Amino acid sequence: MNREAIMALVSRHCASTPAPFIPGETYIPTSGRVYDANDVRSAVDAALDFWLTAGRYATAFETSLAEHFGIRHVSLCNSGSSANLLAVSALTSHRLGDKRLRPGDEVITVAATFPTTVAAILQNNLIPVFIDVDLGTYNAIPEQVEAAVGERTRAIILAHALGNPFDVAAVMTAAKQHDLWAVEDACDALGSTYDSKQVGAFGDLATCSFYPAHHITTGEGGCVATNSPLLATVVESFRDWGRDCWCETGKDNTCGKRFGWQLGDLPEGYDHKYIYSHIGYNLKMTDLQAAIGVSQIRKLESFCDRRRSNFRRLYDGLRDLEHLFLLPRATPGSDPSWFGFPITVREDIRRLDVVHWLEDHKVGTRQFFGGNLLRQPAFVDVPRRIIGDLPNSDTVTNQTFWVGVYPGITDAMINYMIDIFHKFRPRARL
Repeated sequence: MNREAIMALVSRHCASTPAPFIPGETYIPTSGRVYDANDVRSAVDAALDFWLTAGRYATAFETSLAEHFGIRHVSLCNSGSSANLLAVSALTSHRLGDKRLRPGDEVITVAATFPTTVAAILQNNLIPVFIDVDLGTYNAIPEQVEAAVGERTRAIILAHALGNPFDVAAVMTAAKQHDLWAVEDACDALGSTYDSKQVGAFGDLATCSFYPAHHITTGEGGCVATNSPLLATVVESFRDWGRDCWCETGKDNTCGKRFGWQLGDLPEGYDHKYIYSHIGYNLKMTDLQAAIGVSQIRKLESFCDRRRSNFRRLYDGLRDLEHLFLLPRATPGSDPSWFGFPITVREDIRRLDVVHWLEDHKVGTRQFFGGNLLRQPAFVDVPRRIIGDLPNSDTVTNQTFWVGVYPGITDAMINYMIDIFHKFRPRARL
């Protein structure tokens, strides 16, 4: 059977009609993969090549992502968490000279975030400096960024919270004034813009995730983006076992002197493909995953449009409940491609009551990631410096959750969600 016949069969297999939405019976998840026959055909095409590591599809996906961000270099990896690890690790490279991060240097971040944004700091023997978030935007309070800078502060890594860009102007101004590296964690924010420019294009490095919950998916997957050729080379070294060689998979002698190097204490002429300049990992993406990404990114604009539409419909439908719930707001100057719809319940209401009500009526909910990470078992005793008492991060831990706006949620589902929110009756606190 030839390839064309196989692809025709794939299209037939994917032609099934989705199950109808039945209010009160069909569960509405917070997130999920949205795909079509084109995505499956792309994956099958890569599988038929049986090139199991990065290949032609990885190159095409990196090119498409670079065009999206409007930057020069994108390096694929196997997850958004790995992307964070690679971005922070790259800043420790000896190739950066006096600007490299060294053990004990400080990195500013927020306390209420996803754990692997902070884990990358700790895994590199750096010290996180925790600042608080603003309720409503759920991003770093800009004034605290400036207040957090100390003698050993060398970098900032912040996530665009649930797709809502942080105050890029304020953060990048602080980074420039204090000569700090800036890393954008855009894992939840692909397609969001600030000042009409794609997030991920502002920092020295940016990270993204392609987990099924995210704006596009490759299953597992992520990337690191940068405009710096040096940083791109270092990221790929850490990603590819720490090797010094920058040849693409399956290629040799890109440098033209494969057996002409002498580095470290190795003998002259040692094969450059087996010289290691960093303590690295193997965090590459496979070509099969990249093939799905190549197809998915063609739908990114429509996916983002749907997320924005679902967010607006949900916001408009819940505005009369602001006496019960603090509704989210976009950072001024931004146009978020929302990952989710965060809600903070008022102090006289139990979050669990709201969450149980929604879940019992088939509306999915999620916590705001780890809440205040300093309350999490893994982070209780980590080295850190803290700015203030982090009251809003504690409020997020106790009172905040989010519901979905992903493209698989239909207008009928949004209408049902709004109706269920309106039927909630708070119980008085004892």
